[in-house]
Order: sequence, then C-alpha cells, then structure tokens
Amino acid sequence: MASKTLQDLFLHALSDVYSAEKQLTKALPKLARASSNEQLKQAFQQHLEETNGQIERIDQVVEVCGIKLKRIKCVAMEGLVEEGQEQIEDFEQGPIRDAALIAAAQKVEHYEIATYGTLATLAKQLGQEEAMNLLLETLKEEKSTDEKLTELAKTEIASEAQAAG
Repeated sequence: MASKTLQDLFLHALSDVYSAEKQLTKALPKLARASSNEQLKQAFQQHLEETNGQIERIDQVVEVCGIKLKRIKCVAMEGLVEEGQEQIEDFEQGPIRDAALIAAAQKVEHYEIATYGTLATLAKQLGQEEAMNLLLETLKEEKSTDEKLTELAKTEIASEAQAAG
C-alpha cells in the first residue's frame, strides 16, 4: 500500500469539495423551483451565486498551491443531493416541503462546513497561508448560509408548516 502525505490528503479533499460544489450548482436551482416560499427561493438563488464564487475560490487555491485537481466524484454530496430530490418527490409543494428542503439544505451546509474547516486546517499545516485564508472565507460563507436557513426555518417556514398541519 502506497504511503500518502498530508499534501495528498489536501489534494484529495480539495478535489472532492470541487466536485461537491459543481454538483450543488445543478441542485440549487431545482431546490429553488421546488420551494413555495419566496424567501426560501431567494436563499437558494443567493447560495447558488455564492457557490459559483466558492468554485472560483477553489480555482484560486489550486493556483496559489501550484496543484492540479483530481477528477473524482464526491459521493457524499451525490447522496445529499439525492436526498433533496427525494424531499421534492415525497412532499407536495407547500410549507411542509419547504421545511423538508431546508433540512436537506442544512445537511449540505454542515457537510461543507466540516470540509472547509478541515481544508483550512490542512492548508495551515502545509504552510499555505493564502490558501488557508481563501478556504476560511468560504467557511465563513457556509456558516452564514446555515444561520440564514436556521432563521428562515424558525420564523417563516415553521409557522407556515404548522398552519398547514
């Protein structure tokens, strides 16, 4: 079995999250279309814009580190996206589906928070300060999105879902 380095781990994790973000750019418009709440639609559209910026930031990390991403598929994100699709199919459009979509989206956010936190730590350990700062910027955005979804779930969606039964 080949010995792997911290650099190998960093490259694999960065390649994996690149795949995850690409998958998310296809899933977020579907979530926006499936939601009935206007604020939730806007949150998904805003997250799509952020996701495109995060992909650009990954490209910057690749450039500053002088590495080339591997072509891999993030199976974790594939599963999370599939779960979101199941929510769309299992619940008719309305507040209950909106609540389910928020739950699915927050699972994605928590996955991304864990991933970017790990990547920032690895970049720091590898002495890649500029890459670390770029990754921390994305981590901050992911945490902010999670907080927005939580707030939306607590205020708007919860009362609508409860009224719907």
